[in-house]
Amino acid sequence: MNLSNGAQSSLVTAFGLLVAIVAIVGTQVLGWEWGSGQLVPTLVGVAVAGIAIAVVARRALS
Repeated sequence: MNLSNGAQSSLVTAFGLLVAIVAIVGTQVLGWEWGSGQLVPTLVGVAVAGIAIAVVARRALS
């Protein structure tokens, strides 16, 4: 799937906003504490970090 830079940028921005909302709801509503050994926040953080690295690497290589 080939997206133009504008569409890809909007998609990445929307994903970033979604992650921020999940983080806020997780901490405020679900009682997640980042770095406390809870599995869900750790998995979310690792997944987002991996995606961020992939996006940066792809942009650097293109």
